[in-house]
Amino acid sequence: MTALASPARTTLLGILCAVAGAAILSVNDVAIKSLSGGYALHQVILTRSSISLLFLLGFMGFAGGYRQIFTRRPRAHLLRVGFVMLSNITYFLGLAALPLADAVAIAFVSPLVVTLLSVLVLGEVVGPRRWAAVAIGMAGVIVMLRPGSGALQPAALLVFISAFTYASTHMMTRRLRDTESAATLNFYVNCGFILVSALMGLTVGDGHLAGSTDPSLAFLLRGWIWPPMADWPWFLATGLSVAIGGLMVSQAYRLCEAALIAPFEYAAMPLAILWGLIFFGQIPDRTAWIGIALICGAGLYVLWRETSLRRGQ
Repeated sequence: MTALASPARTTLLGILCAVAGAAILSVNDVAIKSLSGGYALHQVILTRSSISLLFLLGFMGFAGGYRQIFTRRPRAHLLRVGFVMLSNITYFLGLAALPLADAVAIAFVSPLVVTLLSVLVLGEVVGPRRWAAVAIGMAGVIVMLRPGSGALQPAALLVFISAFTYASTHMMTRRLRDTESAATLNFYVNCGFILVSALMGLTVGDGHLAGSTDPSLAFLLRGWIWPPMADWPWFLATGLSVAIGGLMVSQAYRLCEAALIAPFEYAAMPLAILWGLIFFGQIPDRTAWIGIALICGAGLYVLWRETSLRRGQ
């Protein structure tokens, strides 16, 4: 009985970590979008990662000790950090120009991409029903991108790229799970962000390339400024939400199969719509709602299907 209960408890813990982590990370989206109108992306990332790293170091001190910093797999960490960076940069650049709910909905194609990559990278078997769900989810993305309508934004394509690299991140998490803790995974990610954003700041932080009217490019290239006290709560929110939410999501993918955990990240979708309404007065239009329904419906079907298979139905 104990042997049977233990995997069930592990699965439940993984699911709870995924849902809680996705909800906490939704706060990061709000904070980043709030800061994107007045700060450079690399300044926000440097500040966020510094706050997050301090939190992680404190967490390591209480949970396992600082020996977690040492790793025998630096190349794998480097590849994972690269995926995380590309995912974050493309997502935040897109988020600066898109309504919050639209950006999150397009990004949520990533659980479907996880299904694709689980075959290529992890050797998992995917049946025709899950392939159909992937196709429906992709159709939802196409609806939201609105090709041919004249409304196609490069920002939406950036978020789409982010979804693929985000899914690749989780493939690496699964590969590293046997030897690396969630704290170790996030420690190296934050170190990578601090290094790259500091170098970016030294290169263009004086604002000599600023001046673009495009929201994404303006976010990337504007000069650094010292934040007033009123903006520091947003910086703290993004730093702490990434530290805590990142730990939870990483732990979820360490504990459970990627195809099982990925759909639970859809818990952030209703929060994204709520935050967009409260903080930015943004409500998805009819076309966006259709795309959101297709993407989330496909992801939730994958969730239901995986759950049914595990129950032997």
